[in-house]
Parts: sequence; structure tokens; C-alpha cells
Amino acid sequence: MTAPGTRAEAPAGDTDDLDVEEALALVRDARRESREDGPDDGTGQAPGPDAPALGERSAERHRATPWPRARETAARAARSRARRTPVSVPLGDALGLVLAAPLDALTDLPSFDTSAMDGWAVAGPGPWQVREEGVLAGHAQPEPLTDGEAVRIATGARIPADTTAVLRSEHGRTDAQGRLHTTREILHGQDIRPRGQECRSGDQLLPVGTLVTPAVLGLAAAAGYDTVTVVPRPRAEVLVLGDELLTEGLPHDGLIRDALGPMLPSWLRALGAEVVAVRRIGDDAKALQRAVTRSEADLIVTTGGTASGPVDHVHPVLERVGAELLVDGVKVRPGHPMLLARTKDHQHLVGLPGNPLAAVSGLLTLAEPLLRTLAAHPAPEPYTLPLREAAQGHPHDTRLIPVVLRGDHAVPLHYNGPAMLRGIAAADALAVVPPGGTRQGEEAELLDLPWATAGIGVCFT
Repeated sequence: MTAPGTRAEAPAGDTDDLDVEEALALVRDARRESREDGPDDGTGQAPGPDAPALGERSAERHRATPWPRARETAARAARSRARRTPVSVPLGDALGLVLAAPLDALTDLPSFDTSAMDGWAVAGPGPWQVREEGVLAGHAQPEPLTDGEAVRIATGARIPADTTAVLRSEHGRTDAQGRLHTTREILHGQDIRPRGQECRSGDQLLPVGTLVTPAVLGLAAAAGYDTVTVVPRPRAEVLVLGDELLTEGLPHDGLIRDALGPMLPSWLRALGAEVVAVRRIGDDAKALQRAVTRSEADLIVTTGGTASGPVDHVHPVLERVGAELLVDGVKVRPGHPMLLARTKDHQHLVGLPGNPLAAVSGLLTLAEPLLRTLAAHPAPEPYTLPLREAAQGHPHDTRLIPVVLRGDHAVPLHYNGPAMLRGIAAADALAVVPPGGTRQGEEAELLDLPWATAGIGVCFT
């Protein structure tokens, strides 16, 4: 949850300048630095004898990690604890997973000589006398041919023994006596797929680490597989925090609609996770602690509550359960209060800010590299495109802004404040804007959204 007074939301209009959240964050940073020079804890009184020094609290709670290093930390954290047992799944459940065992051919492909075309199987030089009955796919081995004999054959049908070639339908004609002639030169073995042309039994078709695509599923089926051995999907559990959130209807009386509860499960699935539960916790520290300690997911994702307000319970709960805090704040806007913790030996927690676009930033900064590593997916190749317009940067932090892809340029979208979803809903990617900003025409690194296709046709510029 974002407590009143701990986070200022961006104005509802269009903005390319620093939003209110960012401006207030800079003021808070400056105030914090000035307070660390003296004993005042911000209340006008010196801290008690058992309280940690203000500088120590600031170092513990506000040691923000540079954005690139935060992503590396998330990937490395998953890699160091990735002892996940491979599973055997039916082909229909394997799409998007990664092979944990080589895909070796279980048979020759093709497993018998087959016709590559509709036409005639012929033996010897023409003209040929054509048999009355043809050969169809899926039937038993046909009778052998003798020289000067031909038989009608379908694509994929077994080739009769002693066949010289397959004459395509469009390359043959019959005379008045019913004999078959070729209209062009025919070569020995033409349009015959010999047994083992693609592979021999035992050949490695695909190595460990191959992403299972639709084509991989087709190859596995053709090679005789009913199941494949894969790295299992990481299991994710979503904990939605905040008493102010409505699940239906219009906002009213200080209550707002929950955007993250409906959005996060689908987004996590698009990142390769199996979402095992979505739980609404509210602003209840004990309920949050119970949910964290009882979860058996590989990744717990919380929404809000990562700041230091009176009902921001994520940090205290992590401390009570003995979690190891790996990332406590990231130098990125929006989303800087995000965090990453190791809660158990094989479990991590990503704490997302409560503002929707800030939460998206947290997903792509911390959850995406962690889930990708757990699923054994390779990191995508980084790429850049020039920005069609200048992008305002933060003075010190990386900034992530929604863009659409238009030809060989990326077009920044407006409505990109931390509480807004209007821009990201139309976006193809997020542009990584370094501190200080990016000039018009300058290259920017892009983070593709998991479902993005170029040319959505909606552009808020």
C-alpha cells in the first residue's frame, strides 16, 4: 500500500517533465542527507539510546541499487539457487518451456521411403504401363514395381520396391493406349524422400536448453515423442496489499480500483510463471507474515507497502521472517522503492511499488530476470532504436518510459506517470532513458513487453 503522505501521484494530465513523485523524492533525499549531519531524527528530538543512528537507518533502507546492477542481481540470485528438478510433460503442456534433456530421434525420419509429391511411382525408362490401383498414405507396403510399370501415388505414401523415381502429376500425360509419358527429363530418385533423410535413430535433434516452440513440438511429435523433459515453470504467488482497494465498481469515498490484482497474474504468466495463487492481504502485517511464511511458491510478488509509511509492512515482515534483502530500492523512475529478498533457500520475494506503472517497472527490473533464470531461458539480446522525440530524464536515476515502435524509430508515449496505465497499455516496449535524458534521434535501449507486436495502432503522443 502507499500510505497518505508517503507518495505523491503524478498529475492526471500529459507530462514529459519530472513528475511530482520524482520531485518529492529529490527533496526527501536532500533532507535525509542534511539530517544525517546531526542528531535530529526528523521529529525535533534526538533518537533514543536503543535506536539506530539516522545514517544507519538511511543506509539500511535507502541504499538504492543502480538499475543495470539490480537486474543482474535478480538473475544471479535465481542462478545461485536454481536447483530445480526437471519434469516430464505432455507435448501439449510444453510450449514455452526449455528442454532439460536432449531431444534424440527415436526412429529414422522418415521411417520408410516416401513419396514427396502426388504423381506416379515409376520403374525404369518410360513410357510406363499404369496399374489400376494406386498407393495411398497410411497403407501397408505396396507390391514391387517391374521395369516399365507405374502406379498412382499420393504424397507421404510408401514407395514400392524397385521404384526409380516419382513423376509429378503435372509432368506426366497418358496416350490413347493408357501408357504414361513424361513431359520433361526425370532423374533417378526424383521426389523420393529416402528413409533416414532427416535423421537416423539416436541422432540428437535438439540440445538441452532449447526453447520449446510450436515447431519444436511438431518435430518432437514427428520423432515419436508423447512427452518431453523440461525445466518446470517457476511458481509465483501474488499478495495484493492495501485496504483502499476495490475489486469492482467505480472509485468512491477515498477508495480506488485495484489495477494490479487483475494485471499481475497475466503479466507473470506472460513472463513464464505459473501463478498458483492471488491473495488479498490488505494492510494487515500479521496476515502478510503468515502468507509469506506459508507460501511454497518460487517467487512471491507483493504490491505496495515497500516504503516507510505507517502501514508499509513489507520491510518489517521481511526482517521478522529472517529474509535476506538483496535489493532495497533501485535507481529507476518510476518504481524506485522496489525490492528483492531471499525468503527461503529456494524462494524469493519481489516487492513492487503500489503505483501501477511503477509496479510494471519493478516487474521488468526484478521479476523478469529472476523468472527467466529460473526457467532457464536465455537473456534476450539487447537492442536499441533512435527515439523520434527527446525523452526527459531524471537527474540521477534511469527512467523507463513506454514507447511504440514505428519502423526504425521508437516513439515515446505520454501518460507515463507512475500511477498511469494509459501509456503502457498502448506500448510495444519500454525505453531505457539514462540519467539526464535522451535527445531526439539518439539511440535508446528497449525492453520488449512480453506480448508486444509492432503497430498496435493507438498512439498517445
